[in-house]
Amino acid sequence: MDLLCKAYSNTSDDEPEPEPESQPRPVYHQHLPFRPSKRPKPEHPFPTLDLPMREEPPLPGRYISKRERALSGTVPQADEPNPNFRDPHVTTQSVLGSISESDLPHDVRSSIRHRPKGRTQLSQIPEKLTIALHGHAKAVNAVHWSPTHAHLLASAGMDQTICIWNVWSRDQKKARVLNFHNAAVKDVKWSPQGLFVLSCGYDCSSRLIDVEKGLESQMFRDDQVVGVIKFHPDNSNLFLSGGSKGRLRLWDVRTGKVVHEYIRGLGPILDVEFSIDGKQFVSSSDVSGGNISENSVIVWDISRQVPLSNQVYAEAYTCPCVRYHPFDPYFVAQSNGNYIAIFSSNPPFKLDKYRRYESHGVSGFPIKCNFSLDGEKLVSGSSDGSIYLYNSRSLVLIKKIKAYEEACVDVAFHPILSNVIASCSWNGDVSVFE
Repeated sequence: MDLLCKAYSNTSDDEPEPEPESQPRPVYHQHLPFRPSKRPKPEHPFPTLDLPMREEPPLPGRYISKRERALSGTVPQADEPNPNFRDPHVTTQSVLGSISESDLPHDVRSSIRHRPKGRTQLSQIPEKLTIALHGHAKAVNAVHWSPTHAHLLASAGMDQTICIWNVWSRDQKKARVLNFHNAAVKDVKWSPQGLFVLSCGYDCSSRLIDVEKGLESQMFRDDQVVGVIKFHPDNSNLFLSGGSKGRLRLWDVRTGKVVHEYIRGLGPILDVEFSIDGKQFVSSSDVSGGNISENSVIVWDISRQVPLSNQVYAEAYTCPCVRYHPFDPYFVAQSNGNYIAIFSSNPPFKLDKYRRYESHGVSGFPIKCNFSLDGEKLVSGSSDGSIYLYNSRSLVLIKKIKAYEEACVDVAFHPILSNVIASCSWNGDVSVFE
């Protein structure tokens, strides 16, 4: 009997401090009628409801009581032990330089501060490489200029990082390295409202990051690899995401929840693009694994959550990029057939079978294209490492710029300076041409 008493008296939930046998009762009554503050902490044999939950995980193999299990069940999901979890209040960015425009050359600072009124000025043709930005260890998937801080450029890489570049800084051009993702980053977009970037990737999440504070403001968990994200043009609280399971979701940043989901049984989503009025969007999906090629490009009604198009693109090619023209009623789709197809943006969204942009190559790479702000130029990357500039109306190739030895994946016109283009490569380089 003495052995049994000794064994049970030494079994404690937290700290094995046996009480004398003559005083067993107070150990059980102290938790209910008295607050923990009335007794020294070392005398507590059990965690109480008034005590904060311990931050460190329990030791492996330690007995966990029913009381602890009940308490741990009330902890939010983000606090559950998870090797991939990062505390959103912990800074996981490297500050290497300034994101301010104060150290920019005077002529550049003056140019980006004086935004053209009304319709943007006619775009000019970049002539040569002026700035080479080295910082990614692997391929770069996307680049995006900040619409509110036009001296800043964001890039998303397969090395799990997002780089923020102060492009014309006379000091350190690589200003920030954001390490919030646990896997390769597929896409990045600046928020229309200040110094925030939205990113997504192979860790099945989208993340809103405060660049200035270096904090992750919000994480949007998904059940698929998220390959593309896009802010709504009229409501920056909404963004669209598409992923590897073919699921398209419209998220609300304020609530962190899905507002609409668009279901069609699609393959992996390659790209999404909102119409200019924000009432529709077009999606592109990978059809290489099936025979339903008409689902490659679909136009959706945002509010009704239904497809508006039927057999828009019947050719058996995937389209890694779709873009609306900023003014005219058409959109384009980059095709793995090594051309850019043209579609009407009015029902029934017909493919123009007689006109296309073709000189560059795609060859299975996720090559993207973009219109200039005035709509006069269309720029495309290419599998041969070059940048191709087309006249958007005549479809004529205006200029070819050899940029990289490997594929040029993404290209983006500057939001103010019409003669500036940013690009990125499969070899990890980011470049600016003027």
